[in-house]
Amino acid sequence: MSSLVHIPEALSLAFHSLGLMASQKELVSTHYLALKTSGSEAHLAKVLQRLAKVDFVRSVRGPRGGFALARPASEITLLEIYQTLEGPLKADGCILNRKNCPFQQCLFGGFLEKMVGDFREFLARQTLVDLIGR
Repeated sequence: MSSLVHIPEALSLAFHSLGLMASQKELVSTHYLALKTSGSEAHLAKVLQRLAKVDFVRSVRGPRGGFALARPASEITLLEIYQTLEGPLKADGCILNRKNCPFQQCLFGGFLEKMVGDFREFLARQTLVDLIGR
């Protein structure tokens, strides 16, 4: 089964890992996060390094080390996370993945722009607190 919206694995790992961190009072290890997200520890470590560079998470080294949020969960929006890993959310391109269209106007009209705009607004309104509250 195919999905209309595709969330890249790195972004999925980030959303889930940050949500898990937001729900924990202690440091969480990469191993724990990989188990909970069914992700590769190596890939997750790379994602967490990127998130640490922009101060979403802080890391503590050592046998009792791990990761924790660097900012309050209520101040981190899903849009910030998205844009950190994927860049700006744009409504360009063809929903049918066509390079050239034989028509003057898109068959779907402004649907793609509306869908991306609605998705952007949703991500901007949602914080990690909202994510773990579900």
